[in-house]
Amino acid sequence: MLKRAWKPILGTAVLVAPPAFLYYRYRSPTFSVNDGKAHMVKRSFPLLSKLAVDQRINEFTMSASQPASQGLVWKHATAHLASNDPIEDAHAQAVITTKATSSTPARNLLFYSVMDGHAGFHTSRLLSHVLIPAVVLELASLARDSASSTVSQAIRTAFDNVDFEIVNGPLRVLAANVSKPGMDNIPDLSQHPMGEASMLPALSGSCALMALLDPSQRDLYVACTGDSRAVAGIWEENEDGRGKWRVEVLTEDQTGRNANEVERVRSEHPASEAEEVIQRGRILGGLEPSRAFGDARYKWPREVQQTLYGAFFASTGRTFRPTPAALKTPPYVIATPVVTHRKLSLPNPGSPERRPSSSLKFLVLATDGLWDELSSEEVVALVGGYFAGLKGTISKSSLSTLVPTTAGSPTVQGKEGTRGTARQGSWAFVDDSVSAHLIRNAFGGSDEDKLRRTLSIPAPYSRRWRDDVTVTVVWWEEAQESRTKTKL
Repeated sequence: MLKRAWKPILGTAVLVAPPAFLYYRYRSPTFSVNDGKAHMVKRSFPLLSKLAVDQRINEFTMSASQPASQGLVWKHATAHLASNDPIEDAHAQAVITTKATSSTPARNLLFYSVMDGHAGFHTSRLLSHVLIPAVVLELASLARDSASSTVSQAIRTAFDNVDFEIVNGPLRVLAANVSKPGMDNIPDLSQHPMGEASMLPALSGSCALMALLDPSQRDLYVACTGDSRAVAGIWEENEDGRGKWRVEVLTEDQTGRNANEVERVRSEHPASEAEEVIQRGRILGGLEPSRAFGDARYKWPREVQQTLYGAFFASTGRTFRPTPAALKTPPYVIATPVVTHRKLSLPNPGSPERRPSSSLKFLVLATDGLWDELSSEEVVALVGGYFAGLKGTISKSSLSTLVPTTAGSPTVQGKEGTRGTARQGSWAFVDDSVSAHLIRNAFGGSDEDKLRRTLSIPAPYSRRWRDDVTVTVVWWEEAQESRTKTKL
């Protein structure tokens, strides 16, 4: 039992920023007590029918469109597929109308976000409720200066503020319950109404990816914390009306395998820790993303962790992952996003001005479960083919001819290696939702046997073959085109 030694922590720690069966072989988490070598075991699972697979892929799809503004209608479609039970991904979207001023009319700001949780769903679900409002609140506090650097800084501040509240929430609860004079022991807060509510979002973690579109000002901001990825499809039209899709990757995967992140993390800690802060491409050898919300095990000092575990969980017997052995000078993980800004080249229907020959047509935001299976180029080609009206089975070799792409900004891959899709085989263009379309092709495409096998593996075993996936696709259509029936 810690005595008075834990009290000073409070003064400093708060500032820490069905008809058949399929047999699979998998590595068992049980090891031999003699030599520790893993052995193989056989498991059988019911094989889902094609209908059941289709239902699973399309079960959680949603779509919406915004009223026409300046001749354009903005639309989005979202879908997710769970591997964990419950799913650790989350998503959110919102349309915020700004107030008109003497110099600027009211305008709509479009927000889209995906969250990739880990070590539980608590952080990602919390972010789905509070992250966009936090950014809106920070933007509202800006002066009339709307320069991109100012908006970008407001987004970074909002992300940091949200993480500060998540990580310091348990410390505030503790501090509010140790004010009695002469209290020597750590209080038992296991039954406190804010106990788990504050601790669980701090102990679990989540990446977050957010896009902010300001169509009237032709601005796009993308904020990335972690290893989710945003990719844009830029249509480059030739004089004959034909063209190609340019693949623009708008984010970098922020992990211990990204050289930029390795340099940043090492620069924030003593040189003596250079070989410890990143181990096997992971933070302190454990966490893959180098930026994340929550994950307080990498942000709280060791003594703070011991104190909080004692206060909230000691009497319950509940255990959590131990403090990383190499933790010396936290925090090792930050939630500050990298924010990119670009001006949008969009048509102005009804205007005599010449239509732009190069225009961002769509944006894909997805958690890393999608990028484990598909490359940035494949995703742009699949979405481009979807909007071109392709139907049925399309061979992978022919898609590049039907939907030609060119390289724009490269993908900064943050994983050791992805499972990816084979070059041979075929894609399937069968789903009404463009986001469900991407999920289907990530896990098998037109190969129904592979698709059924992969999606038949239940949690927790499925995590060895696939991750949770959440995909949001955002695109625009001209208002006169939107009067006709379009698929979402």
